[in-house]
Amino acid sequence: MAEMSMEEKQAYESFIEKVRQNYSEADAKMIEAAYKKASAAHIGQTRDSGQPYIIHPIAVAEILLSLGMDAQSLVSALLHDVVEDTDVCIDEIGCGFGEDVAALVDGVTKLDKVPLESKEEAQAENIRKMLLAMSQDIRVIIIKLSDRLHNMRTLSFVPEQKRRDKALETLEIYAPIAHRLGIRPIKEELEDLAISYLDPIAYNEIKESLESQSKSRNEFLEKIKSRINERISEVVQGARIEGRIKSVHGIYRKMYMQNRNFDEIYDIYAVRIIVNTVIDCYNCLGVIHDMFRPIPGRFKDYISTPKPNMYQSLHTTVIGKEGIPFEVQIRTWEMHKTAEYGIAAHWKYKLGISGKQQFEERLAWIRQLLELQQDSEDVEDIVRIIKSDLVPEEVFLLTPKGDVISLPQGSTVIDFAYAIHSAVGNRMVGAKVDGRIVPITHVVKTGEIIEILTSNQNKGPGRDWLNIVKTSEARSKIRQWFKKQNREENIEVGKSELEREFRRSGIRLDEDDMKEMLQKISERYHFRDIQDFYAAIGYGGVLLSRILPQIKEEYNKLIKAQAPKPVQLKMKQTASSEGVIVEGIENCLVKLSKCCNPIPGDDIIGFITRGHGVSVHKRDCTNVPVSIHLAAEPERWIPVHWSSDIKEDFNATLLITCLASVSIMADISGALANMRVMIHSLNSRETKDGRYNVTVTVTVNSLEHLKSVMARLNKINGVFNVERSGT
Repeated sequence: MAEMSMEEKQAYESFIEKVRQNYSEADAKMIEAAYKKASAAHIGQTRDSGQPYIIHPIAVAEILLSLGMDAQSLVSALLHDVVEDTDVCIDEIGCGFGEDVAALVDGVTKLDKVPLESKEEAQAENIRKMLLAMSQDIRVIIIKLSDRLHNMRTLSFVPEQKRRDKALETLEIYAPIAHRLGIRPIKEELEDLAISYLDPIAYNEIKESLESQSKSRNEFLEKIKSRINERISEVVQGARIEGRIKSVHGIYRKMYMQNRNFDEIYDIYAVRIIVNTVIDCYNCLGVIHDMFRPIPGRFKDYISTPKPNMYQSLHTTVIGKEGIPFEVQIRTWEMHKTAEYGIAAHWKYKLGISGKQQFEERLAWIRQLLELQQDSEDVEDIVRIIKSDLVPEEVFLLTPKGDVISLPQGSTVIDFAYAIHSAVGNRMVGAKVDGRIVPITHVVKTGEIIEILTSNQNKGPGRDWLNIVKTSEARSKIRQWFKKQNREENIEVGKSELEREFRRSGIRLDEDDMKEMLQKISERYHFRDIQDFYAAIGYGGVLLSRILPQIKEEYNKLIKAQAPKPVQLKMKQTASSEGVIVEGIENCLVKLSKCCNPIPGDDIIGFITRGHGVSVHKRDCTNVPVSIHLAAEPERWIPVHWSSDIKEDFNATLLITCLASVSIMADISGALANMRVMIHSLNSRETKDGRYNVTVTVTVNSLEHLKSVMARLNKINGVFNVERSGT
């Protein structure tokens, strides 16, 4: 093993000393062996800061040590980057340190080596893999959170755009996961670091405000603590009283997202009272409300109604004679362990069988997230689920029987119905809030008593519900319902939506190219065939707004790669009287459609009419489907092309927008006469803005002839625009 640098030596010696104080001799030896393996693997590698790379795994392991995690977690932290960044393989780790460590390292390893189409997909796949590993072993995400925390601490050394991307991902993904796991120190530090990079001006402003008041703040907290201790000791024995300051991010959210001033944040200051029993908690609450005036609407009982991350505490905001509001949190020691370390308390405090049920309850949301994501064909849905469902703000609602249901802020009565049961949501016809009928778009608020009105005759949820609901759980259950309904209906709805979106985006391809493009898109999103793709669009499993950029990307690739295709004429085929050859059909009655008036040179297609031969349309006619594959009767659309020796004349109608003047009609007819173009009709009407709309039908012999006519008319003084009728 090469000689270590002074920086590495100091980091390692400090770390290993703490290891020997907190772990058994056998565990300490295993951790030392992992360090040696990682140090040798990362030899010569440096971070963006210029530090030896091994400093990072040591720092991650030290964060886990502070959380009280087990030896396997520390070993995995030391080795978590060797598979991704060195020649060491996962099997080698399994052989040296056991399959559990190998599984942890594999769960933490990012997917940078997997070829994914976009940054969003890479992020989604990375998170999905972590969730899968978490469902097997929750230590995966605790290691990953520690890894992200150290990366955020050293983020100033990476390029600016990467800093902002990492900070935003941390704020939207990793901090909410840390919150859901209840690991408060990591959650708050991740949030503060993210804000410091995303909005440094606001961050520094808040920090300076806190620092400027640090002396008076500490004096205030010490005075309050002393007063509370004096009164509490008469009622409760052994209570511990602490003071704390709200995190920068917590203040930031209220100042810049709720448009408040620094002085309007009531819970910047907080006092925490830790006691032995639940009864002591409520006794202390009585004392606090007797000592200080409680602020109305600022009391929350998370003991009787725990947060989804199992957090329990009494919260009340009061104001003393100094006129400074502050929050008081009251909890037991057991609640305090959970509040500070969350899921990590299972290892830090060596919880036994008594903590097993609570531990399983904490993991239920992970399995639920995976189930919801599996019901969606959108690979990026898992990111949106985390962003929408793991937010700290929640509302607490009551059923008529008094059961409490928590939902993310902004949820509707439809979300409430599906939170009760999917059958209740599917049969929902309305809702009552506090005894009053409300619309299904009603956004629920804490404390409301909600009754869901159902009917056995109901035909299920409406498709517009997907745009109303807030939670991914409700959205997933609605999609499931549509998925189980008539597949043919879903396919037709999907085709219709795709057709409409293609028209809006100007996407037009011939049949073979359209099929090729849709096949690629289907494969990209892991569908068996194009029909499954249509069906997924129909029941909402795929959101067109999300995949349209990828469709446009494939479309642009096809257009770019296409070379002009020479027309291959079949020698035995003869042209119709209109100069059109219908491929595969001899002596066929052909008529040129009046809706678009095709002329030689236009890209055309034929439609077999009932009893009237083949109607010929321009390819970009509004009556021609964007993709024949999406048409109701695709077999009736057939290939046609112009005969190469066509010499007939054709009528074309032009729409001319021009100034309303005495001479304009004479100028138009004179220009056409000079070009020896036959005029069949010439009409005009005055518009409300004082212009003329002139419609003229002329005889031309080709598309090029028509273009030259239009170019000449456009040069007439007073003419604003010339275009073909039917385009």
